[in-house]
Amino acid sequence: MSNSTKQNKILAFYLGQQPDSQGRAIEDMWSWDYQKLESVHNYIQWLFPLREKSRFNSSAPTLNDEVIQAFRTSEELRSRLVKSLKVMLAFYGLECREGENAEIVIAKSEEYLSRKREWIEPFNHNYLRLTRILTSLTNLGLKNYALALFRCLDEIYNENKEIIGLKTYTYWKNAVNS
Repeated sequence: MSNSTKQNKILAFYLGQQPDSQGRAIEDMWSWDYQKLESVHNYIQWLFPLREKSRFNSSAPTLNDEVIQAFRTSEELRSRLVKSLKVMLAFYGLECREGENAEIVIAKSEEYLSRKREWIEPFNHNYLRLTRILTSLTNLGLKNYALALFRCLDEIYNENKEIIGLKTYTYWKNAVNS
């Protein structure tokens, strides 16, 4: 890796070489319980970075072409991104598994009914988090995971349309179609 790659905050964070702006290592975040994942609001921008500056966390780094290329060409970075995804999926009561022909499938887990009470409610901030996750996965070379998550969210939306709302659903759909 080049010097500029070594110094990139997102890559160093993702590879476990340096903490986020709050001094937290990625491995720490992966071990957080659901309560902490819900109540702390300035980690999701590090786990699922975007090109756009966060309105909620001004110290969070943003993606550039070099970082995107690094994720798209590094098996290690992508597998660590999948680990972040699986942490968040468990939080939402979802799980990831391989279907036929190594297709990625994201579906409700045994915890879904208890977990959905935490986030399926009108105007819940987790809808924004899910849009961020879908967008980040798509940008960083894991579109197959983004599409699998969207298929699961599509099913959840169809069961909870009046709660989730069309505006949120449209954001989710646009995130995987970008």
